[in-house]
Amino acid sequence: MLEEAEEIGRRARRARLRLGMTQADLAAALGKTQGWVSKMERGHIELDRVGLLNLLASELHVHPNDLIGRPYNSSPAENQWQVAAAAITREMRRYDLAPVFDGTPRPARQLWQETTRLHRLRDAAANVAILEVLPDLLRETRALAEIANGHEREEAFAIYAVCCKFAHTSAHALGHPELVAMACERAAWSARQSADPVLPAVADWMRVWDMWATADWDDAIALSDKAIRSVQEGYDLGEPLAVRAWGSLQLRAAISAARGGHRAEARDRVDYARTAADRMTEYAGPPVYDRHSTTFSPGNVQIHAISVALEMHEQGKALSINRRTSPNVIESLPNSRRGHHHMDLARAWLWDGNRDKSLKELEKAELIAPQLVRNHPIARSTLRSIVYAERATTREKLRRMSDRFHLDG
Repeated sequence: MLEEAEEIGRRARRARLRLGMTQADLAAALGKTQGWVSKMERGHIELDRVGLLNLLASELHVHPNDLIGRPYNSSPAENQWQVAAAAITREMRRYDLAPVFDGTPRPARQLWQETTRLHRLRDAAANVAILEVLPDLLRETRALAEIANGHEREEAFAIYAVCCKFAHTSAHALGHPELVAMACERAAWSARQSADPVLPAVADWMRVWDMWATADWDDAIALSDKAIRSVQEGYDLGEPLAVRAWGSLQLRAAISAARGGHRAEARDRVDYARTAADRMTEYAGPPVYDRHSTTFSPGNVQIHAISVALEMHEQGKALSINRRTSPNVIESLPNSRRGHHHMDLARAWLWDGNRDKSLKELEKAELIAPQLVRNHPIARSTLRSIVYAERATTREKLRRMSDRFHLDG
C-alpha cells in the first residue's frame, strides 16, 4: 500500500512535467508550499480529502482516477463488473436507436417493482450486483418507451432515468468515469421526457457530483440552486418527493461550499437540509415510495454535517457532531451511507491522533460495506497513513532498544 502512495506521487509529477509546470507553480495553484508538493510527489503526503485530490487533478488537467489508479487492480473475479459496465455503456450509447428487445416489454408498474430490487442493492452498497442487473432492465425499459404512449411512455422514461441514476452511483463507487458521464447525460435526457416534476432536479443532483471531479465548486453550487428552484414550489407545498430532492440538493451544495472554502455557506446549507428533514418527519399522509432513491433523512443530514466538517479540516467538530448524534439515527441508515460514515470517522480519529480508534472505524466501514470501502480512495489513504505511522513507530522503538543494547557498539 505504501508503494501505491509513491505511484500516485509519480503520476502527479509526470502530469505536472507534461504541462511544463514547476513545483512552485503547482503549489501556488493549490495554496500549498513547494515543499508540500515535493513531499506529495515522493509519496510522503496523503491526498486524504476528496476536495484536495480533485483540485490537484483539476490543476494538472487529468481525471482524479488517473492520479490514484482507479479502478484498482484486483483479481479477475473482482474485475467482472467491468463486463456489465461495458454492456450498460453500449445500451446508453444507442439510446436514440430502436431497442433490440425480443418479446413484449412489461408494463411500467411491473418495471417500477424491478427498481425496488435496485434500491435494496444500493442500500447494501452492492454496486457490482447493481451493474449486473441494469443492462437487461435498461433495454426493456427503453423498449417500453418505444411502443407505449401517453402516461405509460412518460413512466418508461422515468424508470430509465432512475436506472441511469443507479448506474451513476455504482460507476462512481467502482471508478468508471466513462459510465459516470454517460449515465448522467442519459438521466437528464430521459428525465426531460418523463412527466415527473422532480426527476430533472435529481438529474442535476447527479451532475453536481460530476462537477466535483473537476473541482468546479462554485458551478456545483449554482447548479444545485438551479435545481432547488425547480422543486421549490413542491417543497413549499410539502410534497414528500420534492422535500427529499430539495434537502438532498442542499447537502450537495453544502459539500460543494465546504470544498470551495465557503465555510459559512456550508454550515447554512446543512441547516437548510436539517429543516427539510424535520419537515419529512412531520409528514402525516400516506406512505410515499421514494422512486428517485434519494435516501434523504435526518441521519443523512447528520453524517453530511460530519463530512462537511472534515472537508474544512475540522476533525474536532466532526467528532463532536458524532458524539451528539444518536446511534439509532445512524443505525437506521442504509449500509451504503453507514459505510461512508464510519470511513469519515476513521479519518477524523486519524487526524485527531488516535490510530487505534481510526482503525476500528475503518474495520466497521469495511464490515458494513466492503465493496464501497475497498474501492474508495479516502479509505485507502486512511489505511496507508495508519500503516506508515505504525511502521515509523516500530522503527523508532527498535532504534531506541538497539541503542540500549549497544548493538552498534
